[in-house]
Amino acid sequence: MVRTASAAGSRTGKVVHGTGRRIRRATAAEGAGESGLAKLIELHALNAFGDMLITVALASTIFFSVPTGEARGRVALYLLVTMAPFALLAPVIGPLLDRLPHGRRAAMAMSMLARAVLAWTMAGVVTGGGLALYPEALGVLVASKAYGVVRSVVVPRLLPSRLSLVKANSRVTLAGLLATMVAAGVGGLLHLIGPGWPLRGAFLVFVAGTLMAFHLPHTVDSAKGEQRAVLHAEEHPAGHHGVLHGRNTPAPEPAAEQRPKASLRTVGPSVILALRAMAAMRWLVGFLVMFLAFLLREEPIGGLQPTLALGVVALAAGTGNAIGSALGSWLRPRGPEMTVTAMLLLAGCATAAAALWYGTVTVVTVAATSGMAASLGKLSLDALIQRDVPESVRTSAFARSETLLQMSWVAGGAVGILLPLNGALGLSVAAAVVGAVLLWTLRSLLRVGVRHRPAAPRVA
Repeated sequence: MVRTASAAGSRTGKVVHGTGRRIRRATAAEGAGESGLAKLIELHALNAFGDMLITVALASTIFFSVPTGEARGRVALYLLVTMAPFALLAPVIGPLLDRLPHGRRAAMAMSMLARAVLAWTMAGVVTGGGLALYPEALGVLVASKAYGVVRSVVVPRLLPSRLSLVKANSRVTLAGLLATMVAAGVGGLLHLIGPGWPLRGAFLVFVAGTLMAFHLPHTVDSAKGEQRAVLHAEEHPAGHHGVLHGRNTPAPEPAAEQRPKASLRTVGPSVILALRAMAAMRWLVGFLVMFLAFLLREEPIGGLQPTLALGVVALAAGTGNAIGSALGSWLRPRGPEMTVTAMLLLAGCATAAAALWYGTVTVVTVAATSGMAASLGKLSLDALIQRDVPESVRTSAFARSETLLQMSWVAGGAVGILLPLNGALGLSVAAAVVGAVLLWTLRSLLRVGVRHRPAAPRVA
């Protein structure tokens, strides 16, 4: 028995070691190991793993443990208590992180440590599902978004010469999605032990993430070679091209009374176009999550059990997300405006088809399509922000865009909770909303066009 156990342990160790080597080889491909991007990919996988464990714990308490009617009230209360303060706090995240260009590793580590502490605290109160749980969930949300903002800013600092921004972003995102899928299964197994165990698992994951954040390359905290720009709220005269001034060669300052106020409105029309389209797609995802979650509990598709029906739709959405991230690795880095518009069109068509022919195939299709469209659209939006927005306000741009997208998700979820549980009706409403934004986006695309090079920022 001892020899058998020893042999089994040896085989398990070899499998784990071999899997670890394959993962490291995949994350370090195309120069990512030398540049340090591989370490960021692994850190992001840990981040996604921990967030999913917390999501499993909250979903099992707020959603699955009570009847549908009571669950709708609990979820609505959760959205109200967490998202209303988040709408006020999130715009502060970007400007605050703008002041920490030399402390990005510390900022990422602190976001991990904060979630570790909150996860451990939540493990003691998650069973009751009372109001005491919601402020802690808000803290987790804010810390998670702060990490996301810093991560988006860090990617260009670790970009290998052989990768484009879109491909690097998609590789990071895909690692997070794969980790999320694994974490969903692990969280389910931990929940069988007790409702607090997924949160205790998240505590260990975030502690490891805190330590890993300090192992990122020092270039993450270095501002060497970065360029700064002062945004103008007004257009330059025709024929004048903005110039980025380096840190050691500042541009002449205009008189105080003549200096326009800097504004994120000057991020450019391409970013605004993509942000509007992504807000609609996030609205659709939030709507589908809430509407289908409650609808399929009452009226499962294809004669399946409610839990199985929800699992099939969730698997389709996760697969769509993974496909979108994989496609991002293969797409040419040009024309992200066209990509995000095409994804909005695809999501709108799938939603309209599901409204007209509501059934198992169309519901699974709209879940997969919306997941893919949102994933690939977000990669395109990130690429546009990293391409067109000057370094001095890029963190704020990411923070404010993340806030808008998060609130769009909440708005969609709120509509999904309030609508009657009628599949054709609900999906018709969703198709109408997406269609209206699609027309707006197409009009903007015709006016803006597709730029293959960064727009010259307007500077003083």
